[in-house]
Amino acid sequence: MNPENPKTLSRFQTVRKQVLALLIVLAFAVLVFGGSAHDELTHEHIETLGLALIMVGIGGRLWATLYIGGRKSAEVVSTGPYSITRNPLYLFSTIAAAGVGAQTGSYVITVVFMVLCAAAFHLVALREERYLSATLGDEYRAYLHRVPRFLPNPLLYRDDPEVTFQTGRLRATLLDGLVFLAAIPVLEAMETAQEMGWVPVLFAFH
Repeated sequence: MNPENPKTLSRFQTVRKQVLALLIVLAFAVLVFGGSAHDELTHEHIETLGLALIMVGIGGRLWATLYIGGRKSAEVVSTGPYSITRNPLYLFSTIAAAGVGAQTGSYVITVVFMVLCAAAFHLVALREERYLSATLGDEYRAYLHRVPRFLPNPLLYRDDPEVTFQTGRLRATLLDGLVFLAAIPVLEAMETAQEMGWVPVLFAFH
């Protein structure tokens, strides 16, 4: 008998999105009055790194969606990105979140974004694992023992010659990912406001 009702997994996904949104809102609230302690060249390099991380995060989320596309609670998906990590969507979301943090020009904020996001997803993943173990049984439990929860192991990679996916879910994942890109002009606007003296810089991050 499943310890969770049939809507549990969907609720976990909702919680995941809410947690990520809350982290971003709280981070922006802090960053309104914070700035980078680095020189302009280093600041720009960190922002460029952040943009690369965001693009990797968005691309990775799309890659994962091609394989999972609504099947997470119906069967054990263990190929493609799911062959090297059990939670590629969470992994790539964390990478993208680090990229958002890097748009501040601060290594510290980059790491803080990454750690907070990973910690939040870790808690959600634990609940999901209990639910999926009860729902999918021994096959999923064997998958748990074989594939790492978060940090990928490329040596485990295996694939199928073809996959099918739901276009609607892929489109929704792309739109979700664009939120990370939307953070760039918002943070740039904050920097401009600080440079113009409209917003005071109360503390600086390295």
